[in-house]
Amino acid sequence: MIKWFAAVVGYILFRFPGAILGFLVGSFIEAAMGKNKISFTKTFTQEQQVSPGDFELNLLSLSSIVIKADGSINQTELDYVRQYFVSAYGKDRANATFKTFNEVIKNREISAQRICSFLIPRTRYASRLQILHFLFGIANADGRVSEAEANEIQSIAGFLRVGFSDFESIKAMFFKTADHAYTILEIEKSATDAEVKKAFRTMAKKYHPDKVQHMDEVHIKGAEAKFRAVQKAYEDIQKERGM
Repeated sequence: MIKWFAAVVGYILFRFPGAILGFLVGSFIEAAMGKNKISFTKTFTQEQQVSPGDFELNLLSLSSIVIKADGSINQTELDYVRQYFVSAYGKDRANATFKTFNEVIKNREISAQRICSFLIPRTRYASRLQILHFLFGIANADGRVSEAEANEIQSIAGFLRVGFSDFESIKAMFFKTADHAYTILEIEKSATDAEVKKAFRTMAKKYHPDKVQHMDEVHIKGAEAKFRAVQKAYEDIQKERGM
């Protein structure tokens, strides 16, 4: 468009030679604008990827915050984290990583907000949901999630910009209450059967393991567990209502 406008202006001013010159100048301007547009788009739409090493260290730091939340370091919870790294990276690398973890867990200056600010632009929303599921898994390793641990994970969820309903959904997978199946599906108990079915489809899509295929095998298995919890919640509601 610019090149033709420039050609017309050139013709008005300098006749045929001006039209040619205007066309060439306009073409150059269009090409430059197109190049800048592509560069701008690539810069602001491509997700920044976090390196495996950085992800490990930040996940270790968040894990240590949860483990220390209730004022004591539980060996069962430590073993849960260790088993995660053995499953994900093998025994040798896990041993090396766990040495770092022992140093991290003694550090009282860890900032969850700073860690989450680093992770937000470098991870997908589905990945951050899986991080929360993993943290709840740590807290639940000793058989129960304490109120202090749940509050700490809720703070981390806020820093990770995870929606409240999504946080409550994952939390309900570890807290068995009378209405936890509805909470997992992010609906009220008063929801109609049609709304229950719609909620199940929505949550099954949100928590589908395919969403975290870019993560390591342990997180994929965690996503599968989360997906099964959604299916179980739906089945429980179906049974309760005779659907």
